[in-house]
Amino acid sequence: MDLGTLVGFGIGVFCVLGLGMGWNVGPFIDVPSLGIVFGGCFANLLISVDMGNLKCMPKSGMIILRPSTDNPVEIIKKLVEYSEVARRDGILALEGVLEQIKDPFLKQGLQLAVDGTDPELIQDIMETEMDNIEARHGGNKGAWDMFRGGGPTWGALGTVIGLIQMLKGGVEDPNALTAGMAVALITTFYGSFIASLLVGPLCDKLATVNGNEMAVKTIMLKGVMSIQAGDNPRIVEQKLKIFLAPTERGFGKEEAA
Repeated sequence: MDLGTLVGFGIGVFCVLGLGMGWNVGPFIDVPSLGIVFGGCFANLLISVDMGNLKCMPKSGMIILRPSTDNPVEIIKKLVEYSEVARRDGILALEGVLEQIKDPFLKQGLQLAVDGTDPELIQDIMETEMDNIEARHGGNKGAWDMFRGGGPTWGALGTVIGLIQMLKGGVEDPNALTAGMAVALITTFYGSFIASLLVGPLCDKLATVNGNEMAVKTIMLKGVMSIQAGDNPRIVEQKLKIFLAPTERGFGKEEAA
């Protein structure tokens, strides 16, 4: 699991429940308010989000708990190794390493190269696959964005409903008025809690995960095209290291600085 995500969530919960509430959550539990906020957010999803993306929300939400297994440095090393094999024994020799490749995107690209597919067609196929992956990611993130945006809106609506009911009841009893105000504001609390801690960071993390995956896929694409073109392994390495931060390229300290 992604330790940073768990620690961050734990700190957020501590700030709200511990420092804010003193661990006394009883006064902050109100079933109608929960129904308005979470029920309203779910209604937004049913109306606005494609059913396929809606079904994928639990799976896409769990992505933030899994650390990324795509290490760009290691992928570049593998691509350089493949280029050495292709340079030394011919590109058909890569047939023997295809079964060892777990990433389907990279495996597909190298398979196309081994099969002698036209370079422009290889690039077109791989770029189209990247576009489709990014579109799926965007759809999944869009569903969570809808959930995040609905939290504060439905929270404010629930507060307005509570205030209207409170004021219609009269102001003869100040204690009842104060208690009613507290209940009305709970819906705003729920909406803000959703946007600030539960769903908001998840949406931002999904965007980060997508960006990292697209960067890795770009490295794979450039690597496959360079191998297919028969580039010297040193050239392949230099082409791909451009996508790394200077401190990760293995160059001298002066150049990295």
